[in-house]
Amino acid sequence: MKPDLFEAPDYYNLDELLTEEHKLVRDAAREWVKRDVSPIIEDYAQKAEFPKQIIEGLANIGAFGPYIPMEYGGAGLDQISYGLIMQEIERGDSGVRSTASVQSSLAMYPIWKYGNEAQRSKYLPKLASGEWMGCFGLTEPDHGSNPGGMVTNFKDKGDHYLLNGAKMWISNAPFAQVAVVWAKDESGRIHGLIVERGMEGFTTPETHNKWSLRASSTGELIFDNVKVPKANVLPNKSGLGAPLGCLDSARFGIAWGAIGAAMDCYDTALRYSKERMQFGKPIGQFQLQQKKLAEMITEITKAQLLAWRLGVMRENGTATSAQISMAKRNNVDMALKIARDARQMLGGMGISGEYSIMRHMMNLESVVTYEGTHDIHLLITGLDVTGLNAFK
Repeated sequence: MKPDLFEAPDYYNLDELLTEEHKLVRDAAREWVKRDVSPIIEDYAQKAEFPKQIIEGLANIGAFGPYIPMEYGGAGLDQISYGLIMQEIERGDSGVRSTASVQSSLAMYPIWKYGNEAQRSKYLPKLASGEWMGCFGLTEPDHGSNPGGMVTNFKDKGDHYLLNGAKMWISNAPFAQVAVVWAKDESGRIHGLIVERGMEGFTTPETHNKWSLRASSTGELIFDNVKVPKANVLPNKSGLGAPLGCLDSARFGIAWGAIGAAMDCYDTALRYSKERMQFGKPIGQFQLQQKKLAEMITEITKAQLLAWRLGVMRENGTATSAQISMAKRNNVDMALKIARDARQMLGGMGISGEYSIMRHMMNLESVVTYEGTHDIHLLITGLDVTGLNAFK
């Protein structure tokens, strides 16, 4: 088992933009990843299994609902702290960050923002502590980039609602106790419903044979005449804007998280370039290798500045959905390109589980697609700058 020698690049001294609390939060997450994630993650990725024993650690570093108020069990941190935690976790593995992102932004966030006091008090403390895990049901077998086309629906049966339909590609689904599910009422309006494990007709089959996010647990949500109490409907927001607001929070976390994956690939390639000898000198002395490394650190630095500025705007409430889309798209694309270049620098060793690069590369192929594909986010920016809707 190789020691985790990661050293975070900070070419523009961005630490000077962070508060002492930011750095304490980040460093605690970094040390936890080094101690509890890095030593085991390659093995779990090879086995295609989520390491459930890390759930307690994720809760302890504040990864579940970092910005949720302390009265509900959250850490009460700001948005930059949330981003830094996601960065450090994804430095370890995108699948582990997915687990935390879903718990925070897609299960806890809608209950906090759109739920009532009874729902917040019942669910949020258990989700914040990791006692319960949550998931988010939006994507359907035939409706990914067009969530408004969903067919999952519920009907009013007097003292309860009857929910039918299916969701797929759902992180945490196989072991989640709580699912925040988006479905249409009889008028076609989208609402969020809290579905609990154990409700009759609710099943969560696991998705197998993944080449990406192998250390994350993915599944389906199947609803076959599930009786959902009326008290489980989120009352404070409906329509497609409700789930999209959750995705804004999750995409913000991804914009930071992808930087972590890129940093790990860069740090691995930089260290390897100084140690690997060819033609009598380290490969880092060759021009083409230096070109790759120089481009990597440039792109990481740009992404860090983009994420930091977005964090400031997100904290003061001025960040738009389109601005979040730009950061998600740019930073994930950046990380994927760095992973590919880093893999080339390591040659054949780059595909080995002895190094993290190939695992990051495979994981990022999912991250570039989920919560808005690379091309969809491009069109969101296009719509924002032109005012012309390419989706219609």
